[in-house]
Amino acid sequence: MTDLAPAQHRHSRLLGVGSYLPANRVTNHDLAERVDTSHDWIVQRTGIEARHVAADGEFTSDLATHAANSALKAASVKAADIDLIVLATATPDFTFPATATQVQANLGIKAGYAFDVQAVCSGFVYALTTADAHLRAGLAKRALVIGAETFSRILDWSDRTTCVLFGDGAGAVVLEAAHGPPSKDQPGILVSSLRSDGTHREKLYVDGGPSTTQTAGHLRMQGREVFKHAVSMITDVIEDVFAQSGENGDTIDWFVPHQANRRIIDASAQKLGIDPAKVVTTVDQHGNTSAASIPLAFAQAVGDGRIKPGHLVLFEAMGGGFTSGASLVRL
Repeated sequence: MTDLAPAQHRHSRLLGVGSYLPANRVTNHDLAERVDTSHDWIVQRTGIEARHVAADGEFTSDLATHAANSALKAASVKAADIDLIVLATATPDFTFPATATQVQANLGIKAGYAFDVQAVCSGFVYALTTADAHLRAGLAKRALVIGAETFSRILDWSDRTTCVLFGDGAGAVVLEAAHGPPSKDQPGILVSSLRSDGTHREKLYVDGGPSTTQTAGHLRMQGREVFKHAVSMITDVIEDVFAQSGENGDTIDWFVPHQANRRIIDASAQKLGIDPAKVVTTVDQHGNTSAASIPLAFAQAVGDGRIKPGHLVLFEAMGGGFTSGASLVRL
C-alpha cells in the first residue's frame, strides 16, 4: 500500500457497524423448564432475562458472515474492498482453519488476509486493536473486525450457574486507514490498552482442548472469583486509556462495556465516575455473548440513534485468561 503516509501519520476510522442474533430466543422461563433455576433468581444475580441460541447447523462463521454483511452495508463498502478480516472468537468452527477464513470465503473475498484472535470476552477489543495496528502499519487498507460466538455449544446445560449466563451472536465493524495521526478532532481509534494475567486460568476456562483432552470441553467458572477481579481489572485498562487520551468519565459520550453481568457493569461505571445514562446495556436481552457482546451493544445503540457521528465512545471488556482491554473511539 503506497497511498498513505508513514505509520505515525495514519489512523483507523470506523465506517459502519452491523450485528446478527440467531432467531431462537430463549427466556429465563424457558430455561427454568430445563434446569433448577427461576427467572427471578437469574435476574437478581445477573440482570439477564433472555438470550439467543444458534440453530442446529448454524455455525460461528454463519453468524459472523451475517454480521459482516450488515456492517458492510452500513459502511457502504463492498466485500471486495476488504483486505483484512480479524475475527475474535472462543468458539471457532474448527480447530483450523481460522473461522475468519471461512467468513472470507463466504463473502467471496480472495485477496488480502484473515485470521482469528482468541481472548474470550475481551476478544473484540483485542481484535479491534490488532486491526488498528495493521492498518496504521500499512499492511491493509480496509478491515472487517468481527466478534462472533456460539457459546451454547460449550455449555454444560445441567449446570445452572453457567448455562443461564451465555448466549450466541455476532457483531462487526468496518475500519479504514486514513491520513493523519489519531486526533480528538477527527474520527478514529484514539487509544487502546490491553492486559492479561495467566495465573487466573482456573477461575474461568473450558475443560477441554485438542492438546489436553482431545475434546471441545465445557465452560467452567468460579463466579464469585471472577466478579471479585472484574471491576479492578476493568478499571485498570480504562484508567490507562483515560491517562493516554486526557479524557475521563465526564468527557466521554458513551460507555459500551462487555455485557457479562449487570452488577459488574454498574459497579465499574460507578467506580469510574461514568453517568449511568451514558452506559449502553444489552445484557438483559443478549446474555453474555463473549467476544460478540461489545459490537452487538454498539450496533444496537447506533441503530436506535443514541450513538451519533462525533460522539466519543469507550469500549471495555474483561474475560477468561484473565484478559482485559479498552479502546477509545471517536465516531
